[in-house]
Amino acid sequence: MRLSKQHPEVNAGSMADIAFLLLIFFLVTATISSDEGINRKLPADCPPGSDCGSVIPERNLFRISINNKDEIMVENEIIDLDELKDLTKLFIDNNGDGSCHYCTGIKNPKGSDNPSEAVISLLTHPQTTYNRFIEVQDRLTAAYYELRNDYCTNVLKKSPSDLTTEELKQAKEAYPFIISEAETK
Repeated sequence: MRLSKQHPEVNAGSMADIAFLLLIFFLVTATISSDEGINRKLPADCPPGSDCGSVIPERNLFRISINNKDEIMVENEIIDLDELKDLTKLFIDNNGDGSCHYCTGIKNPKGSDNPSEAVISLLTHPQTTYNRFIEVQDRLTAAYYELRNDYCTNVLKKSPSDLTTEELKQAKEAYPFIISEAETK
């Protein structure tokens, strides 16, 4: 006795078309994040034969750290995010140390020796959130931006938008953005 099982056939001809249409649908409707990152110029390599491991004097080092609770600490004291920009400006510019060309002559004992020697040290915990890191970076960038704008207005006697390429370079050299970033282990 011969048993024959009849299997109904499924027309799979249009399956490829359906899969292709679904693929196109999801590609068109999906949102693609457009994070651009942080615009920074990396330092050049140390030239051969040069000593690039110089020690930074403690006075010229502004220590900022972000802990695992996203709290910001400046010189081991917890501060509010809104205070960071002003503290950074005060440290970098140092009110009249000879490098600030328009200040009152009052020197900040906790400030750097010179804006060109001021180094911002940013230390983050591995559990620091990306958003907090970006907020801190934004405040640091804003501090330098305001210092450079003040330099343009008070020293170069021009609006930052009216600067020549050489004057723009001069403003950046007066307040170079020097930051050291690290992560705790």
